[in-house]
Amino acid sequence: MNRIVYFLYFLKRTPFSEFKYYLNFVSKEINKNRAYILSDIIRTSFKYNISILDYFYFQFYMKNNQERIKWGGTGFMYEYQKLMNPKKERYILEDKIQFLNIYHDFIERKWCSVEAFKQKKDIISSILNNDSNKIVVKSSKGQVGAEVNVLDSRDYNCDSLEEFMLKNDYDLLEEAVVQHSELMKLSDSGLNTIRIVTQINSNGEVEILAARLRVSVNSFVDNLGAGNFAVAIDEKNGVVISDGVFSDITKVNVTNHPVTGIKLKGFKVPNWDMVIDIAKKAALFQPQNKSIGWDVAVKQDSVELIEGNHNWCKLLYQLPINKGMKKTLLNYL
Repeated sequence: MNRIVYFLYFLKRTPFSEFKYYLNFVSKEINKNRAYILSDIIRTSFKYNISILDYFYFQFYMKNNQERIKWGGTGFMYEYQKLMNPKKERYILEDKIQFLNIYHDFIERKWCSVEAFKQKKDIISSILNNDSNKIVVKSSKGQVGAEVNVLDSRDYNCDSLEEFMLKNDYDLLEEAVVQHSELMKLSDSGLNTIRIVTQINSNGEVEILAARLRVSVNSFVDNLGAGNFAVAIDEKNGVVISDGVFSDITKVNVTNHPVTGIKLKGFKVPNWDMVIDIAKKAALFQPQNKSIGWDVAVKQDSVELIEGNHNWCKLLYQLPINKGMKKTLLNYL
């Protein structure tokens, strides 16, 4: 695609308030005027096919050209993921209801679409009476933790819940997943999921590109965009090997959870062999999609898939290890 078209798209999609906030921050941080930074943003966007915000997320203002070329930005990732996960196949991953139906063998929690409420009142009742007293309502087409809400199940019955969901454009109800006690100690404000990025190579084998733990900070979702942080995990043993990093460039990395105080490096994710096993099996279940970011919930005695992402996050992939990973991805093209 023409780089001019890309840049115009990046310009259109850039939230001005966030851009202005980061621009002012960086101007003070590197003692350069905003005009200089703006010209550098435009130049690097065209040269490396990165979005305007990628410039800040990747801290290009602190990197030379030899470092900048190593990072996979929005444009590159779009083209890579489109090749790996063709549009005619990725629908399985774009719709959460489709995903739950097709990947049902990898899912343990109860769920129901709002369309089926009238026919499945016994399932709705069972979900409402789950031991956690929490339910999750979603838009089946929502992305990056948007259009998700966690509710107290004791506040609803079948009819009032259906009314609430229809009024607020939620079309999917799920039983809340109760995470492992060790992850609950780390952060109990939300479900802390493992992101495993799998890649099917030219021999039809599954390779692990990344293992990350997203950690909630006073949030019921764990996405970076909601103010949470992520750490890198050693894929061989499930042990955290990095500090916690935020996508917000004004926040410093953390060595301990800011609320619970638990040290991050050395924290071992429970049931790690199960996490890797379910990701590899899921990757081979629909191999026409070759590169997927799996969100895995770790429970006390098992694991289950939350969802699969065909457009898995470039930030979650690269920021926790502070390393551009474009060269690794180029090996699969």
